[in-house]
Amino acid sequence: MIAVHRLRGEPMFLNADLVESIEATPDTVLTLVDGRRIVVADKPEEVAERIIEFRAAVLVGAAELRGASAPVATIH
Repeated sequence: MIAVHRLRGEPMFLNADLVESIEATPDTVLTLVDGRRIVVADKPEEVAERIIEFRAAVLVGAAELRGASAPVATIH
């Protein structure tokens, strides 16, 4: 789950795995895999970074459960 904020500033927790796309129109619109759209106050880059951090935390947690070291990401 990631935290985002509705336009009035109320926090909302969103299942990051359901986000299909992020648009700036100029408001940030999150389109979910089921077609629903959510407008949030957060910038698209902020939402994308939270999703990346969430997924990285999941990978680290899975590696720790297996007793292995965390996978190292490389950018080509």
